[in-house]
Amino acid sequence: MMGLTLGLGRLRTCRQWSANGAGDLGAYRDNGGVSRLGFHPPMIPVLAAWQRPYLNIFKHFRVEEWKRSAKEGDVAALTDTRMKGTIYRIRGSNPASSYLQLPRAGTQSLGLTGRYLYLLFRPLPRKHFLVHLDVTTEENQVVRISFSNLFKEFKSSATWLQFPFVCGTASEGTARRGVPGAAPADARWTCLVLDLPSILALYLSRSYNHLRGVKLCCNLLVRNLCTSDLLFEPGVTFSRARLGDLSCRGVAPMPRELAFPVPKGEKWHDLYDYIRFPSEGAKLLHDSIQKSFPHPVAGDQVLEEPGHPPTQLVTHSRAVCDPSLVQQINSPKAVPRRCPAITKSIPEVHLAAPGPLGAVPAGDPVLEEKQKLHSAGDTRQPLPLSDGGIHVYAHQRRGQTSRAVRGSEEGLVPDPILKLRTIIGFGGCSTKWALWTRDSRAVVYPCHAVIVALLLETGEQRFFLGHTDKVAALALGGSSTVLASAQAGPRGLARLWDFPAGTCLCLFKTHLQSLVSLSFSHSGDVLCGVGKDVHSRTMVVVWNTAQVTRGGGVTVLAKAHTDVDIQAMKIAFFDDSRMVSCGRDNIRLWRVRSGALRSCAVSLGEYHGLEFTDLAFERGPGPEQEPEERALFVCSRSGHVLEVDYKNVCVRSARRLLPAQPQGDGQEQAGSSSGSGIAINSISMSSTFCATGSEDGYVRLWVLDFSAAVLEAEHEASVSSVCISPDSHKVLSTTAAGSLGYLDVQARDYSTLMRSHEGSVLAFSVEGKWQQIATVSQDSTIRVWDLASRQQLYDFSAAEETPCTVAFHPCWEMLACGFDSGVVRIFSLAASDLLLEHKQHRTAVTGLTFSPDGNLMFSSCLQGTLALYRLVAQKVQVLRVLGNVVARDAGSGVDTLVVSGDSRLLAFVGPSQYVVTVMEACSLDELLRVDISILDLHSTILDSAVKVCFGPVPQGELLVSTSSNKILVLDAKTGRLVREVSPVHKLSCSSLALSKDGQYLLTAGDKVIKVWDYRMRFNINFQVFIGHSEPVHQVAFTPNQEHVISVGDAIFLWDFLAPPPVKSFPARALSPASTRVLRSDSSSEKPKDGSETPRQTVPLPLLSSPPCLDVSSVHPAGFQSISSESDREEEADLPGSSSKVAKEHRDASVIVVESDGNEESVVRPKGRQESSRSPEKPADEPRKGTRPPKSQCCIRPDSYRHFTPRFKASVLPQSFLSPPAGSEVLKLKAVIGYNGNGRGNMVWNPDTGFFAYSCGCVIVVEDLHSGSQSHWLGHAEEISTLTLSHHAQVLASASGQRDGDSHCQICIWSTQDGACTAELFHHETQVQAMAFSWDDRFLVTIGDYSDQTMALWSTNTFELVLSTRISEPVHDVAFSPFSHQDLACVGRGAVTFWVLEQQGAAVRLKAHHAPAPAMLGLVELTSLCHGAEALLYTGTNSGHICVWDTETNSCFMTWEADEGEIGVLLCRHPRLLSGSNTKRIRLWCVATVQELRLKGPDARCGSVLLEHEITLDGTIVSAAFDDSLEMGIVGTTAGTLWYINWVESTSIRLISGHKNKVTEVCFSPDERHCATCGEDGSVRIWALGSTELVVQFQVLNQSCQCLAWKPGPVGVWPYPGEGQHVVAGYSDGTVRVFSVSRTEMELKMHPHAAALTAVTYSTDGEMILSGGKDGIVAVSSPRTGMTIHVLADHKGSPITVLQCTRKQYHDLGVEGGELWLAASSDRRVSVWASDWLQDKCELLDWLSFPAPAGPEALDSLPPSLAAFCPWEHGVLVYVGFGLQKEALFYSLRKKQVLRKISLPAFATSLSLSPAAPFMALGFGDRLLRLQPCPGGAPQDYAGHDDTVQLCRFAPSGRRLLTASHSAVLVWELPGA
Repeated sequence: MMGLTLGLGRLRTCRQWSANGAGDLGAYRDNGGVSRLGFHPPMIPVLAAWQRPYLNIFKHFRVEEWKRSAKEGDVAALTDTRMKGTIYRIRGSNPASSYLQLPRAGTQSLGLTGRYLYLLFRPLPRKHFLVHLDVTTEENQVVRISFSNLFKEFKSSATWLQFPFVCGTASEGTARRGVPGAAPADARWTCLVLDLPSILALYLSRSYNHLRGVKLCCNLLVRNLCTSDLLFEPGVTFSRARLGDLSCRGVAPMPRELAFPVPKGEKWHDLYDYIRFPSEGAKLLHDSIQKSFPHPVAGDQVLEEPGHPPTQLVTHSRAVCDPSLVQQINSPKAVPRRCPAITKSIPEVHLAAPGPLGAVPAGDPVLEEKQKLHSAGDTRQPLPLSDGGIHVYAHQRRGQTSRAVRGSEEGLVPDPILKLRTIIGFGGCSTKWALWTRDSRAVVYPCHAVIVALLLETGEQRFFLGHTDKVAALALGGSSTVLASAQAGPRGLARLWDFPAGTCLCLFKTHLQSLVSLSFSHSGDVLCGVGKDVHSRTMVVVWNTAQVTRGGGVTVLAKAHTDVDIQAMKIAFFDDSRMVSCGRDNIRLWRVRSGALRSCAVSLGEYHGLEFTDLAFERGPGPEQEPEERALFVCSRSGHVLEVDYKNVCVRSARRLLPAQPQGDGQEQAGSSSGSGIAINSISMSSTFCATGSEDGYVRLWVLDFSAAVLEAEHEASVSSVCISPDSHKVLSTTAAGSLGYLDVQARDYSTLMRSHEGSVLAFSVEGKWQQIATVSQDSTIRVWDLASRQQLYDFSAAEETPCTVAFHPCWEMLACGFDSGVVRIFSLAASDLLLEHKQHRTAVTGLTFSPDGNLMFSSCLQGTLALYRLVAQKVQVLRVLGNVVARDAGSGVDTLVVSGDSRLLAFVGPSQYVVTVMEACSLDELLRVDISILDLHSTILDSAVKVCFGPVPQGELLVSTSSNKILVLDAKTGRLVREVSPVHKLSCSSLALSKDGQYLLTAGDKVIKVWDYRMRFNINFQVFIGHSEPVHQVAFTPNQEHVISVGDAIFLWDFLAPPPVKSFPARALSPASTRVLRSDSSSEKPKDGSETPRQTVPLPLLSSPPCLDVSSVHPAGFQSISSESDREEEADLPGSSSKVAKEHRDASVIVVESDGNEESVVRPKGRQESSRSPEKPADEPRKGTRPPKSQCCIRPDSYRHFTPRFKASVLPQSFLSPPAGSEVLKLKAVIGYNGNGRGNMVWNPDTGFFAYSCGCVIVVEDLHSGSQSHWLGHAEEISTLTLSHHAQVLASASGQRDGDSHCQICIWSTQDGACTAELFHHETQVQAMAFSWDDRFLVTIGDYSDQTMALWSTNTFELVLSTRISEPVHDVAFSPFSHQDLACVGRGAVTFWVLEQQGAAVRLKAHHAPAPAMLGLVELTSLCHGAEALLYTGTNSGHICVWDTETNSCFMTWEADEGEIGVLLCRHPRLLSGSNTKRIRLWCVATVQELRLKGPDARCGSVLLEHEITLDGTIVSAAFDDSLEMGIVGTTAGTLWYINWVESTSIRLISGHKNKVTEVCFSPDERHCATCGEDGSVRIWALGSTELVVQFQVLNQSCQCLAWKPGPVGVWPYPGEGQHVVAGYSDGTVRVFSVSRTEMELKMHPHAAALTAVTYSTDGEMILSGGKDGIVAVSSPRTGMTIHVLADHKGSPITVLQCTRKQYHDLGVEGGELWLAASSDRRVSVWASDWLQDKCELLDWLSFPAPAGPEALDSLPPSLAAFCPWEHGVLVYVGFGLQKEALFYSLRKKQVLRKISLPAFATSLSLSPAAPFMALGFGDRLLRLQPCPGGAPQDYAGHDDTVQLCRFAPSGRRLLTASHSAVLVWELPGA
């Protein structure tokens, strides 16, 4: 009765609504109650007649009375004289607290069915607004449509659409086209028309039902709101409408209630904006709503109305950088000459399959729903259904419209352009489903999401398409008329198919997950399924399918849950109501009776413990035997076969299959003897024999009494299933390896029908004549297939190696394959043998391809190495190897490296994911680099390249797919952006390919394939094809362009149905002679077939040093760009120079740099002086003192040794109130941390003991004996490097530019007193390296890759002596210890040896440029150090160490010293130390190297010996050792300085710190320790006395956001050590409590669903208060781990502060001994009084602080901070974003602000001293201020190089902790 009453109540409510029009919205609260219980309210049947022709929503619902509507915040009704009526003003900065809402309650609904929603509004100037629309679909799904000028980009989900709104201005010229943002000052009134059905159809493929609610939020003026089915045109009068007969065209004049007033003589469109979204005929998913800028299109017909100017059509054209689309027409819309259809639909979805299988299944509810969708403005007729491709209409390319070809304006023809021809693959979810048809002529099996019917005679495949996930089970009715299939996944969908016709009869939900079995009755009227329900319980469901073939549906006959395991279940062939199941420990008989499903177990006796896998009914010989008397056979995993008496429900007999027991006749037997049996996976029965499939890979045929096996077939893997054909002539079998075949019993022959990869197919390559295809899979195999027969030809695999990519040679029968070991192997398919093997790579090969002419081969690896090979006859020669040029995350496959059609250009993504590089294919000379990330200036994300593809050769275009779902078409010569296609796929495009004729483009993304018209000529430029159940990894045309191949879950071969390409001939034909010449030239370069003379042996890899990889005698590009300023004649006239010297150094690698001490020198090459001058200037023109232009190359080198400053958004303060000398309250006591981002930023002199390092902008000088620190403050930016003079009296430090400075700062310090004696300014960006000469007379400084200058300074006066510019970035520099005039620097592929010559005031530098050994390729030389006399060691980014003879400037020895880049080298003869980015330091014995230099090949020994190796915690960035290299200090990027002792083989942590940002700091109650936490997930405990790390708690893959130290017990001193605990909050919402004394985690709680942002203990330590990013505050008990209170008062805004303090129990008028506050980022503070023992928690005060309209995101606002005032009880202090930059003191007793203290900026951190009236504040401009309270002069302190995000006073007030990024500073207050 309850259900009946509720139903009648709903019915009465609906009737009341229908009768009364709008009705009473309050009547729907009952439905809302049902919704709160977890159900959606029912659809509201409304009669729309009362809403026509339009409905004025404000008037109908009487908004001014606020009964049916709701308002919050500053919402007022005003009278506007210009609008001549009432408008509603909504003001406020927070959308959640300033809005007008219709209807009043969220559970109610407006029920408005009008198609168009009209909103007449105007944004408030320089503000952001927000509008929410809640609409209901036909499926009763509520979707929220939001638009705002606050949004930066379009976002969507299944229930939400978010559109950016671009505000226009009164002046068109100043409008910001396509850029969302605050409304301009002259924003105009706008009429926004939203086509709600079209929005849902285009963006979500859903059908619109009605408008549910409207919410207008913040900063709007609203005139009216209206719905209608008519399209109202502004500026059109009623008379003009009647005269032009516009009504038949769907256009009506604007009603008076909605019309804006237009003064006489003015035009509507000159005063107001009109936006219709989406625009008429739109097929494109636009990403913003904005005003358009129309331009007339030539040739378009425009209807001129009487007295109205001609309208202008909108053209979708835009600049390259414009990210959004043009939506709104600015003048009245052109009206077509024919009346448009009122109902328009988007084209249907077609399923690809030959014959009738391709038709849209009748009765398919999913597809039928999609076909009901309507599209606004689409005047075309729906296209007829086709039986061809799986086609879904897509949308027009963004940003450009071209004239369509006559007769094909709609899109590509034919439609569909692809037709599925063949699928190579089997299985997917499992490999046990394969069925016979009734006539035994066809086999039905699944291939992932596709069901395939294979005809045995012809090999033709038919496809059943419609599943969206892998098919989990199949069943075929006895008459083979109905096929049942179910797919995997949580939805549990099943389909019934008309098997002969190939159409889907019905789609229904099974309510089963993990389906294990489907079984059809013999009649096809009953279907049974077994699986798991949502609670993972086994459930059996029986459906009635009798009415499906007659147009009916599927009904459930019965269902039951069971606790027994079921692995197979079948319906008895003699009774549709009876079933049998088997599983672990059970065999059960089932029966459906009276709607109930019941079962009984078969008594198994001694066999009760077996695991049964399959069952089969005995097929009796004749009708005289009763069906129930026929036996049932069940097989098991132990090898037993049980014969069950179905009638008597007992076991008749049992037999067991044992391993190979050969009899005299060679037959096997099944007996009952003991032993380990062979697992039987499947059994099938016929009237004459039985078939079993077992785990040992055999299919065996047995006589019915199992006395002997009469026939068997062996497989490569275990047999999953067997099935005897209905005619008993064949046995179908499947294996776990994915093969499918059948055994012909009469012919005793086995035929393989299908093989497949066991994993996803990653890449493929097609043989030149397309008969064969090679594939690489996740199953670690390479397979070659014949496409015509679908048979596997070859299977390649390597022991302990995994193939990664494969490529066919375009001419030879040769296959190349790259492996994860870095080996590239080439196989001969003709000889089925290995031809060649190359080992140029050390990591997995990611790219491998041949040039189209077959002369060249290219390979790349995971480390970014690129190799070039030339193919001549049977040999493959290595021409060149380049390091770090290919992006390391560029993916793998044939399309990683692409070659142009003329084999002249090579393109790839690299050296980073944001750059695309084009090289000359034959030499690997770099021609072009394009930075993809900067092409879209307005994008909020950094775009990266994914795949590249060359366009047609004549056009010279390069296609790049990006991570933001775009395809960029670039000019391959200039890098200019030609056009852009976006969006391409929902996710990034994984593969793209272009047809040979350049007409069609293939893209793959997600699980679909798209075919595009490359020239984008149509309204719809692509077709979409589905079928894959997994992401498509690669797609390509076959060489003859007749087919398309796509791979992912399987191999799909498609027929390409486009008309054949039309051959175009040049205007002037070639003569026969010229043709012969061309053929002769081309043939001479064409490689010969490698199979003509096969090699007899496989070449062995070389064991010596790496082969010569660059055979060119010319130095690599960029090595000869250094030049000399003066020519040879000028050089001969220099004082002290001779012609002999000039003649000796005429080589282009010799550079002469001169200076008279007063001007900078320009470096130019000796051999190219004349070419470097301007042609209009004479050679003898005097030099200018100007700085030479910067190098064009400003790309950061691929070397970690090169310094890159950490990004900082903070700037230096405008004012600084430094305390007077001697009156400082704060004193910097210690710095915790070491800057691991620096390079060479640690120095140590073992003789004097001087030890210094940098942390941020502070130089820390530490006494290694006492641990005391002194701090040198002089830099304002991050220090990049340090260097110490050899007598240890002078220290030089370098940092970046300060605000207002144009040069970097270099400080010179006296190590005796720490005074800064000089400041040097010369380099423009960063200083990379510095070095003192060994006599300490000179200091050399090197700029970074952007600066590329070298400066030489005199240490006497620290004046600039000489400056040169270098063409390539330099990484390191060092003076020779044996000659004060010699120095060397290393950079890209070369060492530069410099000789310093000084004569009087003039200084001259001579340099020799020595390239790296050719065998290393183009590498970066990253580090250097001098060894014994005339020896120089250099490290490379490839891990090699090169030894140079400084007398001859040549390299005579190399060895591979590490697997990664070597960034640190130190040498103390006879030892060498190397440090790399593999975190290792290695000690080498190099005693014999000097002998090798002197004696060459005659040396007794030329080897180096690795003595020791230590692995540290990060990349090595600095090192300093004693003279014997026995002990020293090493710095790593982890922020750690290690003491290394090689003698004892020990490494001790000296200095440590956080690598990433510090998120919280706090003191222990006894102030002996402090705790810090960081984004790296660590909690660290430090001893304050020594600043040493005591213990570290690390949580992986989480960020620690906050922490607190447990307060000590009241009245107990000293603080007990065993009770010290720290609580920390993490980004996953967990709270962890750590015991400091026991160094273990004691408790873990999960009170939050969002990341924690604040945590604290109660004053007694018995409660933990935690706040999350979602604004929830939780109170938990650390004793029980339970959450006691959850407070949602701040919900929606992150908690920034939680603080507790004690109070008198009845103080402030509330009970409780504790007072605590919570502050959130929305500038709200709540104050609570609590008594946790009494479970009391009462809100005392709620504070909300005003603020102006701030930045768009809350994250960019300063934090809202509050704290209780320790020296003034009942007062709290607040700082945060507000109307003024000030600190507010608020009295909880008086409920008012007592005082205000002005601040220089908005504070980022706050702490109040418990001992003295001091307030510490941190600011975003790197300032720390100590503010006396209530008044006094503030004191500012430096020492931070970034925002001071934290400051915390100690409990005693004597110490202060501050944090800036990763640096933690400890301050003392001596007078406190």
